Amino acid sequence: MPAPTDDYAYLYAHVPLNDFLNYMTEQSVGPSAPDARQLAEEWRGANAHFQNLQQTEAGWADGAAVGSIPRALEPLIRQVAADAIFRRSFSAVPGEIGMVELDRVVASQKSINLSHVERLKAELGPNPTAEAVFRASLPFDHPVPEYRSGRVGKDSYVFVSESNDLRFLESVLLPPEQLTDYRPLGPLAGVVGVMVGYGSNFLNCLALERRLVLNNGFHRAYALRALGVTHVPCVVQRLSTRGDLESVGRPAIRRDPDTFFGLARPPVMKDFFDPRLSRTVCRRHRTRQVRVTFTVEELDVP
Repeated sequence: MPAPTDDYAYLYAHVPLNDFLNYMTEQSVGPSAPDARQLAEEWRGANAHFQNLQQTEAGWADGAAVGSIPRALEPLIRQVAADAIFRRSFSAVPGEIGMVELDRVVASQKSINLSHVERLKAELGPNPTAEAVFRASLPFDHPVPEYRSGRVGKDSYVFVSESNDLRFLESVLLPPEQLTDYRPLGPLAGVVGVMVGYGSNFLNCLALERRLVLNNGFHRAYALRALGVTHVPCVVQRLSTRGDLESVGRPAIRRDPDTFFGLARPPVMKDFFDPRLSRTVCRRHRTRQVRVTFTVEELDVP
């Protein structure tokens, strides 16, 4: 039986040639090995088109507006604002909820799992209502995807999920009274907890240097745009300097801010739907695994 695969939309016109070739040779699967020369020619054509956009669409991402949420949806805004996960997620840099235009939002992620997109589209239906779009963009009910967990060693535990949103959240020190339904081997001095779970899952943009850069919610943004939805509710965090990216920006933005803020015309969400800039790549199906390993030292010190 062949190994399961997923199709991905791969936005590649702005990446270096070597990165594109490595991705295609290491990540893609198919009946035959990719031809490096043909791939290089494909990249040159895409990159030439992207460079042309630096002149013809210079400033496309600049001045992207954050509009008001329709009044009929204001009760949903209040529910989001009252959500404990929302308050915790946007405590360091507060976020405002507004409408953003997807085509003008800067895309800081290069690949999107189209199999997951199809699942999202099926849940939304062909003509989602404004309320359905809001709930998809800013879900405050926080459904938990299926996962498996277990101990795999004396000092290791593993969590596995089909969702690549599974992640380490934080570590905490808890007082004994916060632990319930547990029978200790002796009196407790405290509980060290390593929290594994999922992100807050709010569609989120960072506003900086007159641009809106998508920071979270790529699959939902793609699915909604594929259904013809052009404007979506979003949590917008307004930053003062690029230094603020260190506390709230996803790794790709922190590593290469010049691509998203420096180019006259950066990669944007609409590029995923332009066959001159994006292509479909078949990749082996993957699951997300988070392994937690701990170390304990017991010392007598003077």
